[in-house]
Amino acid sequence: MSLTHLKAVVFDWAGTVVDYGSRAPMGAFVEAFAEFDVAVTIAEARIPMGMAKRPHVAALLAMPRIAAAWEARHGHVPGENDIDAVYEVFVPKNIAVAADHADLIPGAAETAAAIRALGLKIGSTTGYTREIMDRILPRAAAQGFTADAMACTGDAPQGRPSPFLMWRVLTELESYPAWRAVKVDDTEVGVAEGTNSGAWSVGVAVTGNVFGLSAEETEALAPADFVARRAAAIDRLNAAGAHYVIDGVADLMPVLFEIEGRLARGERP
Repeated sequence: MSLTHLKAVVFDWAGTVVDYGSRAPMGAFVEAFAEFDVAVTIAEARIPMGMAKRPHVAALLAMPRIAAAWEARHGHVPGENDIDAVYEVFVPKNIAVAADHADLIPGAAETAAAIRALGLKIGSTTGYTREIMDRILPRAAAQGFTADAMACTGDAPQGRPSPFLMWRVLTELESYPAWRAVKVDDTEVGVAEGTNSGAWSVGVAVTGNVFGLSAEETEALAPADFVARRAAAIDRLNAAGAHYVIDGVADLMPVLFEIEGRLARGERP
């Protein structure tokens, strides 16, 4: 069986395919800022998630509370040199923990196999650098998930939410027009990357950054707390422009068939 209209599915990595709860970068950000005697919370660190990591550092330093804490500790408002300094500390920390958070999210391998069985290609974009991905890719492949093309931070003039990483991947996959592709992402800027590229964009609510809990923490939630947290995550991803929102990649296949039907009827994202 194959699909006639859809040609490719492009996945994000942390929080979408690997690293349930997108935990790896969070501790690295907190630890990096701590080396400069500035406290950053996990919740704050999650807000710019999905961006390239240097812009992520810049976004954190632009937050009023963090900027004020930096000025109180260092005697000046944070500038470009400070962004560079924090980023240089962050990168090796993130590289060090990347492989420890490379377990596939449940359903990722099975969904990838189903997508390939339909004749679609698989791509990926990420806010990680290639150095970080070098730690993740072998682990993911050993568990059954590989991509036919990948674009990382530094591979395009701008990262998310610009469409350039997405377009680079679609070019490598030789897949066009963009509306024949689906972007799957757990971050708001990643969802916007998909819509800005002209593709269909599917947000991932429960396993990723917006929900922000590990599988174990999610299982421990009281039912009412889970429902409220899930609803808030769905609202945020919808507000970012998602055409569909799913709990995790295990729920993707029915959405792909629905999109295929809409394309057959002449609908576009």
